[in-house]
This record gives sequence, structure tokens and C-alpha cells, in this order.
Amino acid sequence: MIIATAACPLDFLTSWAQYEDKISAWVSEAAQAGAKLAVFPEYGAMELATLGGEAAAGDLERSLYAVSDRLPEADALHGKLAAAHDIHILAASGPAATATRPVNRARLFAPGGQIGMQDKQIMTRFERDIWGVIGGGPLQIFDTAIGKIGVLICYDSEFPLLGRALADCDIILVPSCTEALSGYWRVRIGAMARALESQCVSVMASLVGEAPWSDAVDISTGTGGVFGPPDTGFPANGVLAVGEIGAPGWTYAEVDLQAIAHVRADGVVLGRTHWAEQIGRDAAAPIVTLR
Repeated sequence: MIIATAACPLDFLTSWAQYEDKISAWVSEAAQAGAKLAVFPEYGAMELATLGGEAAAGDLERSLYAVSDRLPEADALHGKLAAAHDIHILAASGPAATATRPVNRARLFAPGGQIGMQDKQIMTRFERDIWGVIGGGPLQIFDTAIGKIGVLICYDSEFPLLGRALADCDIILVPSCTEALSGYWRVRIGAMARALESQCVSVMASLVGEAPWSDAVDISTGTGGVFGPPDTGFPANGVLAVGEIGAPGWTYAEVDLQAIAHVRADGVVLGRTHWAEQIGRDAAAPIVTLR
């Protein structure tokens, strides 16, 4: 199957119709290219805050709830597009209000109308110290018609034990929002490491460009990428496809679930199977003085 992953810019929206047209055009383009899964980036939903005006979009606290209030409408749109195009869609994540503080929530839409929700687990320094976004519900594995799918939102991809919780996934989606090139590479390296450890495919989507109306997502750097284990049936460098840094658009890759099953059963190495052999060897190592 073909997977499409986005390098997507934010727009200052003047109407709901403008947002509907934008998302519809992106999904239509991916579907016309034959994609069965389309992945949007982290915090791509922040453009919904602009529907409340520049003052709401530019205020960190108000923007959280301006987006959250619009998520039901956005979800209805994504669900309609998934059904119309027979495609699975990971919608761009965004703040979702809870009884305490907002969480960073991604939503996975299946063509049959089912919806899976995945919250970010571990907050970056900006999210926890300045913005007040908190970790949400636990990790889940979504059993879909195109394989078992998990979601590690951006920073979550940098933590191997979170990746291990998704070891039964065929595909791990990594929607990302990073300001600097160094941030992009942190998340990309994390995504590639999770594909290596679990002998699966990871899919990174990135927010790109400038949004001067928001202090939260004012500058974003990255691109789309699809990665696998550098082993039997996959490229030697593990890169199935990668886009151009900062260039908006879809990056496409063909993914074979049988190749994932084969490398797990008979790869040159079997890291996913041998993971448990770390247990008992993973305590803090003693310091041995050699001076």
C-alpha cells in the first residue's frame, strides 16, 4: 500500500470554508496518488485558532481553547473525507480540553467511520512550563484494515519504552512540530530508532513554515519521511522516502506488511524478539575507575 505523509504549512483562516477547502484538497491529492493512509503533523490544528480572530490566535491560553472548540467540526470533516476517499487519515493534532488542562490529541479516522484518539504522553519544556499542556490518556494500538497502527506524537518518539509499548504495531505514526533543524533531527532519529527496535515502519509528518500570529507555532522546520529497519527487505539506510526540508507537500512511500512480518521472523538481526534479554542487564552500570 501507499502511505502519504505531509509537510504542511499553517494558514491564517478567514472562514471555515477556507479550512474545509484546504483539508479536502490535501486529502484528495493523497487519495488520487493511491494512498491508503495520510498522515498530518503535530499541532497542525492550531490554524483553527485563527477562526477566533488574531487576538485569540496570538494568545497562548486562548488559542488552546479556540482550537479545542473547533475540533468536533474538524473531526466531522476528516471522517467525511476518509469515507469519501476510502482512506485512513491521521488528522493534525491539536489541544483538546479536559477537566483540568488541555492535552495534545491526534485522531485517526478509518473509512468505515471508526475514530481512534491518541494523546501525547510526555510534554516538551515549552508545553509543560509555558503553555500548560499536559500528558493525556495512555498509548493504544489501533487494529485497522491496513495493519496495526500506533501514534507517538513528536517528543514521544524519542523515548524507547514508549516505542516498546507499541511493539505489536506494523506502523508507528510520528506527527511532529519542531522549530529548529536540530529538533527535526531529534524526532527523525527517534522515529528511525523506533522502526529499528520494533522492526516496523515509522511515518513522520512535519509542520513547516511561518505562522507569525502564534507564539506557539511561529516557526516550524521539517519534512515528511517514511522509515523502516535497515535489514532484509528494506533499504540499507532504512529510508523508504523522505521529502525536502521546508517544502510543503506529500511524501509517498510504498509499504508492504509482508516485508515487516518477514524481517521480524527472519531478519539479519531480531532486535524486537531479543528485547527482553535486556531485562536484568539494564540497571545503572557501576563506575569502574581506570585512572
